[in-house]
Amino acid sequence: MIKLCGFAVSNYYNKIKLALMEKNIAFEEELVWADRAPELLQLSPLGKIPYIETEQGSLCESQVILEYIEAKYPAHPLLPVDPYAAGKNRELITFLELHLELVARELYAEAFFGGSVTDEVKKKVEKLLTRNINAFSTMVKFSPYIAGAEFTLADCAAVVHFPLISMLTKIIYGRDFLADLPVKQYIKMMSERPAMLKINADRKANQELMASRKKAS
Repeated sequence: MIKLCGFAVSNYYNKIKLALMEKNIAFEEELVWADRAPELLQLSPLGKIPYIETEQGSLCESQVILEYIEAKYPAHPLLPVDPYAAGKNRELITFLELHLELVARELYAEAFFGGSVTDEVKKKVEKLLTRNINAFSTMVKFSPYIAGAEFTLADCAAVVHFPLISMLTKIIYGRDFLADLPVKQYIKMMSERPAMLKINADRKANQELMASRKKAS
């Protein structure tokens, strides 16, 4: 059985968890805080979460894990059969994570963790996000899912990344950079799925645990 390791506040953890649940794959979860402990580095070389443990060993990097899950458990596929359509699905995920989420991540310290970011970084991120979101808007379908009529791996990524980007840009810049896309309607639709109800409940519980852990440290 797959063991999903990490914590439920992580968008990348929840990306994998959603795919596992939507594919009806039996799995267990293990709470692991990201650090540089030698034991963790043996399973995830940079000490990052999420990672999974399988009968053959561990795997890290969320997209690698999704590709493994899709290949290992072909029932309830979350990628199109057509190679081009599957490629376009992967393209959406890669673009979203490299050019939106990863860019926005430079501001997470100030937006979510009580740190600070220089004005220079904020200006750079604003410029990049504005350009990249405009480009992304030409790629997404919202009909009703990200890649079209069917729920796919692209939705596993989008539903966990969009809220963070929206919240972050409102906190830092005073406006939601995704407001011109039908993201609110999409998130509302997705939040009604049984898997997302469970994921959101677990995320809130894990946020409380994380907050109490910080107070105790």
